[in-house]
Amino acid sequence: MGAHVSFKVLGPLAVTAGETTVPIGGGRQRTILALLLLTPGRVVPVDTMVDAVWNSNPPPTARTQVAICVAALRKLFKAADVTEDVIVTAHPGYVLHTAGHRFDSVEFADLVQAAEQAAKDGELPLAAQLYTQALQLWRGPAFAGVYGQLIEDEAARLEEHRLNAYDDSTLVRLELGQHQELIPELAAMVREHQLRERTRHHLMLAQYRSGRRADAMETYRDARDHFIEELGIDPGPDLNELHDAILRDDPALAAAAPAEERRPAPVAPAVPSELPPEVPSFTGRTEELAALESLVGDDAQAQATTTVGLITGAAGIGKSGLAIRWAFRAAEHFPGGQLFADLCGYDEHREPVRAHEILSRFLRSLGVPGEQVPDDLEERVALYRSLLADRRVLIVLDNARTYAQVRPLLPGSGHCCVLVTSRDQMEELVTWPSQARVHLGLLSEDEGIELLTAIVGKARIAPARADAARLVELCDRLPLALRIAAARLASKPHWTVRYLVNRLTDERRRLDELSQGESRVRASLALSYRYLNEDAARLLRRLGLLDVPDFTAWAAAAVLNKEVLDAERIVEDLVDAQFLEVVSVDATGQLRYRFHTLVRLYAAERARQEETEPDRLAATTRFLRTFLTIAEEADRREHGGHGTGVHSAVQRRRIDSFLMDELLTVPLAWYEAERLALVASVRQAARAGEAELAWDLTVCASAFFGTRSYTDDWRACCEVALEAARAVGDLRGQGAMLFGLGALELIYSRLENAASYLEKALHFYTEAGEDHGRAMALRSLGQGDRMRGDSDSAVARFTEALPLFRQVGNRTGEVHTLHNMAESELDRGNVDSALTFALTAVELEESGAPDTRNLAQALYRLGLVRLAEGELAAAEASFLRAVRIVKEKADMIGLAYALLGLGETRLAQGETQLAEATLTDAMEIADDCRSRLVAGRVGLVLGEVNRRLGRNDTARAMLRTAQESFAAVGASGWEQRAEEALGALVG
Repeated sequence: MGAHVSFKVLGPLAVTAGETTVPIGGGRQRTILALLLLTPGRVVPVDTMVDAVWNSNPPPTARTQVAICVAALRKLFKAADVTEDVIVTAHPGYVLHTAGHRFDSVEFADLVQAAEQAAKDGELPLAAQLYTQALQLWRGPAFAGVYGQLIEDEAARLEEHRLNAYDDSTLVRLELGQHQELIPELAAMVREHQLRERTRHHLMLAQYRSGRRADAMETYRDARDHFIEELGIDPGPDLNELHDAILRDDPALAAAAPAEERRPAPVAPAVPSELPPEVPSFTGRTEELAALESLVGDDAQAQATTTVGLITGAAGIGKSGLAIRWAFRAAEHFPGGQLFADLCGYDEHREPVRAHEILSRFLRSLGVPGEQVPDDLEERVALYRSLLADRRVLIVLDNARTYAQVRPLLPGSGHCCVLVTSRDQMEELVTWPSQARVHLGLLSEDEGIELLTAIVGKARIAPARADAARLVELCDRLPLALRIAAARLASKPHWTVRYLVNRLTDERRRLDELSQGESRVRASLALSYRYLNEDAARLLRRLGLLDVPDFTAWAAAAVLNKEVLDAERIVEDLVDAQFLEVVSVDATGQLRYRFHTLVRLYAAERARQEETEPDRLAATTRFLRTFLTIAEEADRREHGGHGTGVHSAVQRRRIDSFLMDELLTVPLAWYEAERLALVASVRQAARAGEAELAWDLTVCASAFFGTRSYTDDWRACCEVALEAARAVGDLRGQGAMLFGLGALELIYSRLENAASYLEKALHFYTEAGEDHGRAMALRSLGQGDRMRGDSDSAVARFTEALPLFRQVGNRTGEVHTLHNMAESELDRGNVDSALTFALTAVELEESGAPDTRNLAQALYRLGLVRLAEGELAAAEASFLRAVRIVKEKADMIGLAYALLGLGETRLAQGETQLAEATLTDAMEIADDCRSRLVAGRVGLVLGEVNRRLGRNDTARAMLRTAQESFAAVGASGWEQRAEEALGALVG
């Protein structure tokens, strides 16, 4: 997890990430960052930035220079170990993300608000403490050293808040009897702000209560002189009244008796209320609501256990609406609050939300400060369940896909209630009471008519009941489709029900999709489509040809063959016309857009009818070629040189370097954002017979798929691209995809399958005269040999591959081969030779791209060699550096290996318990990644750990499990080691 950022504007602009100062550069960068800090979390238009930086007199390149400044700021944050994007692109400018970051201006406002509330509640010592904390955040004038009218206005506003907070703080301290301590600082404040009457009022009162009556009168005379000189008026009534009260020694001016010291009241547990708005005009589902009432019935409340309900049914059937409806009805039974989360289990365009993320939000909702939320999932679960143990909270988990998503979110005990919605029956989920398992079917005719009446009105539906019944049937009694039809009627008061029925009955408007509600969409879209300008209509049609779930502006530019900025403007036209929606801002800071499914179908239909076949083909090909161009560059930037594979002869497209830099600031982040689109595009290219595009896209993404353990995606892409390559007789393509499938089998340690695929890949590469591919296949075959324990064969393969990598100039492949040779030589007992190979690999990789996955692998092998030499400190340093890199890359297999090496080193250092903890982490990761080879190797070392700790039975069990793992993957050499370790243990 990267460092959190702290932004300080209450003084000179300063930024820190963790303990590291982020060096914000020249005036332009500081101005742009300051503008973003004026409204964190909200979009600042580029035009606003241009005006602020150049004072309304910008050069022609102003917008580009703003973008350069933003890119420079992003790089500064990345260099400071900030893994999440701080500044993201958001039309028509940029936005500063607030999640997880600190803002001293926000902290100041929160502390002042808390102090005001404490003062109202009579908690004066607490109020004074909070005011002091707030004022201590100030280090000088706000935004000192940053200029521009907007920034200077905000600085003035913040300064006024500071002065008001100081005056409020002074009043509290006067009430606490601290008049003598206040006089020096009040006198200094008055000298700095001669015309602030309230501050003078407090100084006079403090002086009077301290027995300095004459000084108080002098303070008043000084005020009067300044007001007349500066403003030509006398002081206001408050100062005059205080002056008169001092003259007559008014008893009301006496200091109050010192307040009894009071401890701040304990913070009450937060009571969340997170239910989304109810579905408008909810109707029907009487029986289902009654069944759910069992969750809070007498029997349920009598039991000291959590109740659990489940609502299942098809898409669009109304599961979420029913859950929210019941939740509002039942809310009064849950004084501890209501938590709600959409788990996105069946969202076509979004990955299911992990319990880890939901727990973070839930814990904050339950009152846990952000900095106290644990990183570990199990720790989050434990804390969550502890907080719920004594509370009665309703938890609604909407749109769950699997029981695994739900399980960590279930309370452990107590009087809470969980209501889950899902398309899956979730047999593992035990509902209680049993009648709380509710399956939704279609609406009845009466319920459908009731829904129409609720939205359209009784005056229009009642006289046309027969037509309304027909409409319900045409909408297949599906709530989603009925709501679409009813909304159409409600928006068209001059339409009769029969008129809409006639429109839906007509095949031209209804077609086959009516049962899923598509006729209404087509009709309404046709009416709106007419008014699109030519470019927008063309873009709509061509985007409809793409199979991607969502996209960014570069995709629109590709299908239109326009510049990105021009395409983005047209995309926004479609957003305004309700044809597209903005999904999110992705990890690269780009806005992601998507169609609803029915809109995409309509757009594709328009393309087939209005675009020629050559134009349709050209648009999709441009998109796929653009995708390939960016993907190859991302792979190259991440891994250097050739990237990680053999590429096709497909002509790449020219892409603006600024756009490429913006997209690929963090190449893996771009791959993450485009993963689903990339998989869909490989399938589309394969179906279209564009074999080279299909397999080359797969090659470009292979390292990413492996690093992030998206092995299912990798396999699917390899398989469909392989079939496409076979269909056209593409030897290089077949070799590349067989190589990918072999690499996948190596990951799962299925060594015989891996060797079969890789031998076939070597054959195709050899037949095609592809030396680069031959080198890759030989290297991977060598890896398989080494994993089986045949180090001699492995070294022979690596020795044959190494000159081929050097011949084609693939530094990444050369480094990978060198560090594999190092480990193989180590297996053979040749420590000096192994050290030479390992050092060469590290030095060569360090000369290229920084902190690559390949470097982590080279460091791992170097660590093994250092460990074998007995250079334990050097070994630990290598492993720790490898751990840092693979964590940053989210390379879980790599992390398991790096932790394995680190655990072995700590064991050699005599730190047995620390070694056990490290190796246990490695084992959990290996199990999660389903790598039996890694799990076996970790088990070997854990066996030794347990032996040293005197736990021989545990050690024996560990070694036998390791032996079974090695046997399952055909790693005979490692299996023999496990057998020897068992024999030594028995002896």
